[in-house]
Amino acid sequence: MKKLLVCLMVLTMCLPPFVAAQKVVMGDEQTELYLPILKNKRVAIFSNHTGMVGDKHLLDLLLEKGVNVVAIFSPEHGFRGDADAGEHVSSSVDSKTGVPILSLYDGKEKRPSETSMRKFDILIVDIQDVGLRFYTYYVTMCQLMDACAQYNRKVLLLDRPNPNGHYVDGPILDMKYKSGVGGLPIPVVHGMTLGELALMVNGERWLPASRVADLTVIPCKNYTHQTMYELPIPPSPNLPNMKSIYLYPSICYFEATPVSLGRGTDKPFQVYGHPNMKGYQFSFTPRSVKGAKNPPQLNKTCYGVDLSGMSDEEIWKRGVDLSYVIDAYRNLNMDDHFFRSFFELLIGTDYVRKMIKKGCSAEEIKAKWQDDVKLFKEQRRPYLLYKE
Repeated sequence: MKKLLVCLMVLTMCLPPFVAAQKVVMGDEQTELYLPILKNKRVAIFSNHTGMVGDKHLLDLLLEKGVNVVAIFSPEHGFRGDADAGEHVSSSVDSKTGVPILSLYDGKEKRPSETSMRKFDILIVDIQDVGLRFYTYYVTMCQLMDACAQYNRKVLLLDRPNPNGHYVDGPILDMKYKSGVGGLPIPVVHGMTLGELALMVNGERWLPASRVADLTVIPCKNYTHQTMYELPIPPSPNLPNMKSIYLYPSICYFEATPVSLGRGTDKPFQVYGHPNMKGYQFSFTPRSVKGAKNPPQLNKTCYGVDLSGMSDEEIWKRGVDLSYVIDAYRNLNMDDHFFRSFFELLIGTDYVRKMIKKGCSAEEIKAKWQDDVKLFKEQRRPYLLYKE
């Protein structure tokens, strides 16, 4: 037995460090590839609290390396990532470094002014996305790409994995519903990293007036679209864990209804309920908390469903699952008072609400967008940086 253990130990020592070799290396970790590009340039950053290079923020790393960082563009939720969804965030100064923070979510037009654009030569994009059409970071990225194209500024994108990058699902956005929660003709779950999406935006001429940004992407290493990457930092206040991120493609539509999806609880985007839902034992009460100051059904006991116990595999298998919305719609029996116009902005098309009201099942509705999924998978193929 002792001899066997010794043999196993020797064998293990001789094997290549599989885990280490397979560790995903972010774009921002590959400083040798992008620091030369930044030499003698005035640099702006589009980032937030997720822009970490190991245990150090990209901003701090660049300043340590002597890079001339002149501005930070912050997205929804602010540079520190603690503001409510849609909350206005004022421009300010980073207290640690003194670098100006130019908010793109201050209640004005969500694109930088000419004065802001004249401050820098190159824009770095380093932010963690979750791969969904209604998650607003990519919309802001596109607006910045367009401004850079207009003012002849370069864009350097340091790529990050997509935690929902292993599948494509949902209808392609009908552009008559273009909004801040849907900026491109892509499915709800597009399965691309921001780097791939930015390349597609250029390649498909999706910027206004068919403009093309001067774009360089630093890809991740050791990443494929089947890599199940767990985010080390919550990307926004109401996506606190991987369960919420995996359920987000199916739960977000409750934002366009009176039903609570758990904002103001310890399980946002993992539960749903309403004070008048019947037949359920599970209950929760939304409270005013940081990141959800005034959640739907505030301080009211809601009855409904807890999805947090589902396995990740079951959630992935279901993909975009409208059965939860259909369940609440039928249970509450509110007819036209259930859906708000925001629903079409989230789902991206007008046929889904009609099919739900007609009594169609989630499976029947999903079948209707399968052609969209096939079409998009082919359309995106030239822009993929990573193996499917």
